[in-house]
Amino acid sequence: MRWLGAAVLLTAAVLVARSRHRELVEAYRIVTEVSRPGLLLAAACEAVSVVCFAAVQRWLLRTGGVRWGMGLTTAVVAAANAVAGALPGGAAFATAWVFRQMRRRGVEQALAAAVLAVAGALAVVSLFVLLVAGVLAAGSTGPDAFVRPVLGLLAAVAGTAALVLGLFRFAGSRRAVHNAVTALGRRFRRVREAETALVRLAGRARSVQPGFLPWVRPFAYSLGNWVFDGACLAAVLWALGIAVPWHGLLLSYALTQVTGSLRLTPGSLGIVEASLSALLVAQGLPPGQAFAATFLYRAISYWALQPVGWASWLGVTLGPAGVPEERRGGAGGAGPAPPR
Repeated sequence: MRWLGAAVLLTAAVLVARSRHRELVEAYRIVTEVSRPGLLLAAACEAVSVVCFAAVQRWLLRTGGVRWGMGLTTAVVAAANAVAGALPGGAAFATAWVFRQMRRRGVEQALAAAVLAVAGALAVVSLFVLLVAGVLAAGSTGPDAFVRPVLGLLAAVAGTAALVLGLFRFAGSRRAVHNAVTALGRRFRRVREAETALVRLAGRARSVQPGFLPWVRPFAYSLGNWVFDGACLAAVLWALGIAVPWHGLLLSYALTQVTGSLRLTPGSLGIVEASLSALLVAQGLPPGQAFAATFLYRAISYWALQPVGWASWLGVTLGPAGVPEERRGGAGGAGPAPPR
Protein backbone atom coordinates (compact mmCIF):
# COMPACT_ATOMS: atom_id res chain seq x y z
CA MET A 1 0.00 0.00 0.00
CA ARG A 2 2.88 2.38 0.75
CA TRP A 3 4.40 1.78 -2.69
CA LEU A 4 0.98 2.37 -4.25
CA GLY A 5 0.73 5.65 -2.36
CA ALA A 6 4.21 6.59 -3.55
CA ALA A 7 3.22 5.85 -7.16
CA VAL A 8 0.10 8.00 -6.82
CA LEU A 9 2.14 10.86 -5.37
CA LEU A 10 4.75 10.54 -8.13
CA THR A 11 2.01 10.75 -10.74
CA ALA A 12 0.55 13.78 -8.99
CA ALA A 13 4.01 15.38 -8.88
CA VAL A 14 4.43 14.93 -12.63
CA LEU A 15 1.03 16.52 -13.25
CA VAL A 16 1.85 19.43 -10.95
CA ALA A 17 5.21 19.90 -12.67
CA ARG A 18 3.47 20.18 -16.03
CA SER A 19 0.84 22.60 -14.76
CA ARG A 20 3.33 24.68 -12.73
CA HIS A 21 6.14 24.81 -15.27
CA ARG A 22 6.60 28.58 -15.01
CA GLU A 23 6.80 28.55 -11.20
CA LEU A 24 9.28 25.67 -11.26
CA VAL A 25 11.51 27.53 -13.71
CA GLU A 26 11.38 30.53 -11.38
CA ALA A 27 12.22 28.28 -8.41
CA TYR A 28 15.25 26.90 -10.27
CA ARG A 29 16.46 30.43 -11.01
CA ILE A 30 16.13 31.40 -7.34
CA VAL A 31 18.02 28.32 -6.15
CA THR A 32 20.93 28.98 -8.53
CA GLU A 33 21.40 32.40 -6.89
CA VAL A 34 21.60 31.01 -3.34
CA SER A 35 23.89 32.76 -0.87
CA ARG A 36 26.74 30.52 0.27
CA PRO A 37 26.90 31.89 3.84
CA GLY A 38 23.16 31.30 4.20
CA LEU A 39 23.54 27.79 2.80
CA LEU A 40 26.31 27.00 5.29
CA LEU A 41 24.17 28.38 8.12
CA ALA A 42 21.26 26.15 7.08
CA ALA A 43 23.53 23.09 6.97
CA ALA A 44 24.95 23.95 10.40
CA CYS A 45 21.45 24.27 11.87
CA GLU A 46 20.52 20.85 10.49
CA ALA A 47 23.67 19.29 11.92
CA VAL A 48 22.90 20.74 15.36
CA SER A 49 19.36 19.37 15.05
CA VAL A 50 20.70 15.83 14.60
CA VAL A 51 23.11 16.26 17.51
CA CYS A 52 20.27 17.47 19.74
CA PHE A 53 18.26 14.31 19.11
CA ALA A 54 21.35 12.21 19.78
CA ALA A 55 21.79 14.08 23.06
CA VAL A 56 18.32 12.95 24.14
CA GLN A 57 19.20 9.27 23.76
CA ARG A 58 22.63 9.75 25.31
CA TRP A 59 21.13 11.44 28.37
CA LEU A 60 18.55 8.67 28.78
CA LEU A 61 21.21 5.97 28.44
CA ARG A 62 23.38 7.64 31.06
CA THR A 63 20.42 8.01 33.38
CA GLY A 64 19.82 4.28 32.95
CA GLY A 65 23.44 3.58 33.85
CA VAL A 66 25.10 3.33 30.44
CA ARG A 67 27.69 5.76 29.12
CA TRP A 68 27.90 6.22 25.35
CA GLY A 69 30.12 8.72 23.62
CA MET A 70 28.51 11.56 21.69
CA GLY A 71 30.11 10.38 18.47
CA LEU A 72 28.63 6.89 18.67
CA THR A 73 25.19 8.17 19.67
CA THR A 74 25.14 10.70 16.84
CA ALA A 75 26.23 8.06 14.33
CA VAL A 76 23.43 5.73 15.48
CA VAL A 77 20.84 8.52 15.22
CA ALA A 78 22.06 9.59 11.77
CA ALA A 79 21.97 5.99 10.56
CA ALA A 80 18.47 5.42 11.95
CA ASN A 81 17.30 8.60 10.26
CA ALA A 82 18.62 7.34 6.92
CA VAL A 83 16.92 3.95 7.34
CA ALA A 84 13.63 5.57 8.35
CA GLY A 85 13.76 7.87 5.34
CA ALA A 86 14.71 5.35 2.67
CA LEU A 87 12.53 2.29 3.24
CA PRO A 88 8.77 1.72 3.25
CA GLY A 89 7.82 1.40 6.90
CA GLY A 90 11.31 2.68 7.60
CA ALA A 91 10.53 3.98 11.08
CA ALA A 92 9.90 0.43 12.31
CA PHE A 93 13.09 -0.85 10.66
CA ALA A 94 15.07 2.05 12.13
CA THR A 95 13.74 1.44 15.65
CA ALA A 96 14.54 -2.27 15.40
CA TRP A 97 18.05 -1.51 14.13
CA VAL A 98 18.78 0.97 16.95
CA PHE A 99 17.48 -1.54 19.49
CA ARG A 100 19.75 -4.23 18.03
CA GLN A 101 22.80 -1.94 18.13
CA MET A 102 22.12 -1.06 21.76
CA ARG A 103 21.90 -4.75 22.64
CA ARG A 104 25.15 -5.47 20.75
CA ARG A 105 26.88 -2.90 22.92
CA GLY A 106 25.72 -4.27 26.23
CA VAL A 107 22.57 -2.22 26.88
CA GLU A 108 19.97 -4.27 28.71
CA GLN A 109 16.93 -5.17 26.63
CA ALA A 110 14.43 -3.42 28.90
CA LEU A 111 16.56 -0.27 29.15
CA ALA A 112 16.98 -0.08 25.37
CA ALA A 113 13.21 -0.32 24.91
CA ALA A 114 12.62 2.31 27.59
CA VAL A 115 15.12 4.73 26.03
CA LEU A 116 13.49 4.45 22.61
CA ALA A 117 9.99 4.84 24.08
CA VAL A 118 10.86 7.89 26.20
CA ALA A 119 12.82 9.55 23.37
CA GLY A 120 9.82 9.11 21.08
CA ALA A 121 7.45 10.49 23.70
CA LEU A 122 9.66 13.54 24.25
CA ALA A 123 9.75 14.15 20.50
CA VAL A 124 5.94 14.11 20.32
CA VAL A 125 5.53 16.41 23.33
CA SER A 126 8.14 18.90 22.10
CA LEU A 127 6.54 19.01 18.64
CA PHE A 128 3.19 19.67 20.31
CA VAL A 129 4.74 22.56 22.25
CA LEU A 130 6.19 23.93 19.02
CA LEU A 131 2.77 23.67 17.37
CA VAL A 132 1.17 25.63 20.22
CA ALA A 133 3.89 28.27 19.93
CA GLY A 134 3.29 28.45 16.18
CA VAL A 135 -0.43 29.02 16.65
CA LEU A 136 0.24 31.77 19.21
CA ALA A 137 2.84 33.39 16.94
CA ALA A 138 0.49 33.30 13.93
CA GLY A 139 -2.35 34.86 15.91
CA SER A 140 -4.96 36.65 13.87
CA THR A 141 -2.49 37.08 11.00
CA GLY A 142 -2.40 33.35 10.25
CA PRO A 143 -4.64 31.87 7.57
CA ASP A 144 -7.96 30.84 9.14
CA ALA A 145 -8.08 27.67 7.03
CA PHE A 146 -5.08 26.37 9.01
CA VAL A 147 -5.24 28.12 12.37
CA ARG A 148 -8.83 27.30 13.33
CA PRO A 149 -8.59 23.50 12.80
CA VAL A 150 -5.27 23.47 14.65
CA LEU A 151 -6.79 25.40 17.55
CA GLY A 152 -9.59 22.84 17.70
CA LEU A 153 -7.08 19.99 17.71
CA LEU A 154 -4.98 21.63 20.42
CA ALA A 155 -8.06 22.24 22.54
CA ALA A 156 -9.08 18.58 22.21
CA VAL A 157 -5.59 17.34 23.11
CA ALA A 158 -5.31 19.76 26.03
CA GLY A 159 -8.74 18.72 27.31
CA THR A 160 -7.84 15.04 27.09
CA ALA A 161 -4.52 15.63 28.87
CA ALA A 162 -6.25 17.62 31.60
CA LEU A 163 -8.80 14.83 32.06
CA VAL A 164 -6.09 12.17 32.31
CA LEU A 165 -4.05 14.25 34.77
CA GLY A 166 -7.18 14.93 36.79
CA LEU A 167 -7.98 11.23 37.01
CA PHE A 168 -4.44 10.44 38.11
CA ARG A 169 -4.89 12.71 41.11
CA PHE A 170 -7.17 10.03 42.56
CA ALA A 171 -5.53 7.03 44.18
CA GLY A 172 -8.18 4.72 42.74
CA SER A 173 -7.31 5.70 39.17
CA ARG A 174 -3.61 5.21 39.75
CA ARG A 175 -4.27 1.85 41.38
CA ALA A 176 -6.42 0.72 38.44
CA VAL A 177 -3.70 1.62 35.91
CA HIS A 178 -1.05 -0.08 38.04
CA ASN A 179 -3.15 -3.23 38.36
CA ALA A 180 -3.76 -3.31 34.59
CA VAL A 181 -0.05 -2.97 33.82
CA THR A 182 0.81 -5.57 36.45
CA ALA A 183 -1.71 -8.00 34.96
CA LEU A 184 -0.22 -7.49 31.50
CA GLY A 185 3.24 -7.97 32.97
CA ARG A 186 2.25 -11.34 34.41
CA ARG A 187 1.12 -12.49 30.97
CA PHE A 188 3.79 -10.83 28.84
CA ARG A 189 7.42 -10.81 29.95
CA ARG A 190 8.38 -7.85 27.74
CA VAL A 191 5.67 -5.66 29.25
CA ARG A 192 7.03 -6.47 32.71
CA GLU A 193 10.60 -5.71 31.63
CA ALA A 194 9.57 -2.43 29.98
CA GLU A 195 7.69 -1.36 33.11
CA THR A 196 10.71 -2.18 35.28
CA ALA A 197 13.05 -0.23 32.98
CA LEU A 198 10.77 2.82 32.87
CA VAL A 199 10.43 2.82 36.66
CA ARG A 200 14.21 2.53 37.03
CA LEU A 201 14.79 5.33 34.52
CA ALA A 202 12.35 7.63 36.33
CA GLY A 203 13.81 6.66 39.71
CA ARG A 204 17.36 7.50 38.68
CA ALA A 205 16.21 10.82 37.24
CA ARG A 206 14.49 11.64 40.56
CA SER A 207 17.65 10.67 42.43
CA VAL A 208 19.47 13.43 40.56
CA GLN A 209 16.73 15.98 41.22
CA PRO A 210 13.11 15.42 42.30
CA GLY A 211 9.96 16.36 40.41
CA PHE A 212 9.87 17.41 36.77
CA LEU A 213 13.24 19.17 36.84
CA PRO A 214 15.30 16.10 35.82
CA TRP A 215 13.39 15.97 32.54
CA VAL A 216 14.01 19.59 31.60
CA ARG A 217 17.35 18.81 29.98
CA PRO A 218 16.21 15.93 27.72
CA PHE A 219 13.08 17.89 26.85
CA ALA A 220 15.24 20.89 25.92
CA TYR A 221 17.38 18.63 23.73
CA SER A 222 14.27 17.21 22.06
CA LEU A 223 12.83 20.67 21.52
CA GLY A 224 16.17 21.78 20.13
CA ASN A 225 15.95 19.01 17.55
CA TRP A 226 12.80 20.61 16.11
CA VAL A 227 13.87 24.23 16.67
CA PHE A 228 17.17 23.88 14.81
CA ASP A 229 15.47 21.98 11.98
CA GLY A 230 13.01 24.87 11.74
CA ALA A 231 15.95 27.28 11.88
CA CYS A 232 17.34 25.42 8.86
CA LEU A 233 14.16 26.35 6.97
CA ALA A 234 14.47 29.99 8.05
CA ALA A 235 18.14 30.04 7.00
CA VAL A 236 17.18 28.59 3.62
CA LEU A 237 14.69 31.40 3.05
CA TRP A 238 17.35 33.95 4.01
CA ALA A 239 19.94 32.27 1.77
CA LEU A 240 17.54 32.50 -1.18
CA GLY A 241 16.87 36.18 -0.57
CA ILE A 242 13.24 35.52 0.38
CA ALA A 243 11.60 37.60 3.09
CA VAL A 244 10.99 35.24 6.02
CA PRO A 245 7.30 35.18 7.06
CA TRP A 246 8.17 35.12 10.76
CA HIS A 247 4.57 35.36 11.98
CA GLY A 248 3.57 32.11 10.31
CA LEU A 249 6.81 30.22 9.72
CA LEU A 250 6.71 28.26 12.98
CA LEU A 251 3.12 27.14 12.40
CA SER A 252 3.88 26.14 8.81
CA TYR A 253 6.93 24.17 9.92
CA ALA A 254 5.14 22.40 12.78
CA LEU A 255 2.16 21.43 10.61
CA THR A 256 4.54 20.08 7.97
CA GLN A 257 6.27 17.92 10.57
CA VAL A 258 2.93 16.60 11.82
CA THR A 259 1.90 15.51 8.32
CA GLY A 260 5.38 14.17 7.60
CA SER A 261 5.35 12.06 10.76
CA LEU A 262 2.55 9.96 9.26
CA ARG A 263 5.19 8.32 7.01
CA LEU A 264 2.73 7.57 4.22
CA THR A 265 5.68 7.30 1.81
CA PRO A 266 9.39 6.53 2.34
CA GLY A 267 10.87 9.65 3.90
CA SER A 268 7.43 11.27 3.53
CA LEU A 269 8.52 12.14 -0.01
CA GLY A 270 5.85 14.21 -1.68
CA ILE A 271 3.97 14.68 1.58
CA VAL A 272 6.43 17.14 3.13
CA GLU A 273 7.05 18.94 -0.16
CA ALA A 274 3.35 19.41 -0.89
CA SER A 275 2.52 20.44 2.69
CA LEU A 276 5.37 22.90 3.13
CA SER A 277 5.03 24.59 -0.25
CA ALA A 278 1.26 24.96 0.19
CA LEU A 279 1.66 26.39 3.70
CA LEU A 280 4.35 28.84 2.56
CA VAL A 281 2.08 30.02 -0.25
CA ALA A 282 -0.70 30.41 2.34
CA GLN A 283 1.68 32.65 4.31
CA GLY A 284 1.97 34.97 1.31
CA LEU A 285 5.01 33.68 -0.59
CA PRO A 286 4.76 33.50 -4.41
CA PRO A 287 4.65 29.88 -5.64
CA GLY A 288 8.10 30.12 -7.24
CA GLN A 289 9.68 31.22 -3.96
CA ALA A 290 7.77 28.59 -1.97
CA PHE A 291 8.93 25.82 -4.33
CA ALA A 292 12.54 27.02 -4.17
CA ALA A 293 12.55 27.16 -0.36
CA THR A 294 10.93 23.73 -0.09
CA PHE A 295 13.37 22.16 -2.54
CA LEU A 296 16.48 23.53 -0.84
CA TYR A 297 15.20 22.76 2.66
CA ARG A 298 14.53 19.15 1.70
CA ALA A 299 17.88 18.92 -0.09
CA ILE A 300 19.60 19.76 3.21
CA SER A 301 17.31 18.12 5.77
CA TYR A 302 16.63 14.90 3.84
CA TRP A 303 18.78 14.23 0.79
CA ALA A 304 22.10 15.44 2.23
CA LEU A 305 21.57 13.35 5.37
CA GLN A 306 21.00 10.12 3.42
CA PRO A 307 24.64 9.45 2.37
CA VAL A 308 25.88 10.60 5.78
CA GLY A 309 23.38 8.34 7.50
CA TRP A 310 24.13 5.28 5.40
CA ALA A 311 27.87 5.75 5.89
CA SER A 312 27.16 5.89 9.63
CA TRP A 313 24.99 2.78 9.33
CA LEU A 314 27.84 0.91 7.68
CA GLY A 315 30.33 2.02 10.31
CA VAL A 316 28.08 1.21 13.27
CA THR A 317 26.84 -2.11 11.87
CA LEU A 318 30.30 -3.39 10.96
CA GLY A 319 31.98 -1.78 13.95
CA PRO A 320 33.02 -3.79 16.99
CA ALA A 321 30.35 -4.70 19.50
CA GLY A 322 31.55 -3.77 22.94
CA VAL A 323 30.43 -3.34 26.50
CA PRO A 324 29.50 0.26 27.37
CA GLU A 325 32.04 2.26 29.33
CA GLU A 326 29.81 2.38 32.37
CA ARG A 327 26.85 0.29 33.40
CA ARG A 328 24.52 0.26 36.36
CA GLY A 329 25.46 -2.31 38.94
CA GLY A 330 28.97 -2.83 37.54
CA ALA A 331 32.12 -3.48 39.49
CA GLY A 332 31.99 -1.79 42.83
CA GLY A 333 28.24 -1.22 42.52
CA ALA A 334 28.63 2.54 42.73
CA GLY A 335 26.81 3.19 39.46
CA PRO A 336 27.43 6.07 37.07
CA ALA A 337 27.67 9.73 37.81
CA PRO A 338 24.56 11.81 37.13
CA PRO A 339 24.12 13.03 33.55
CA ARG A 340 25.91 16.31 32.88
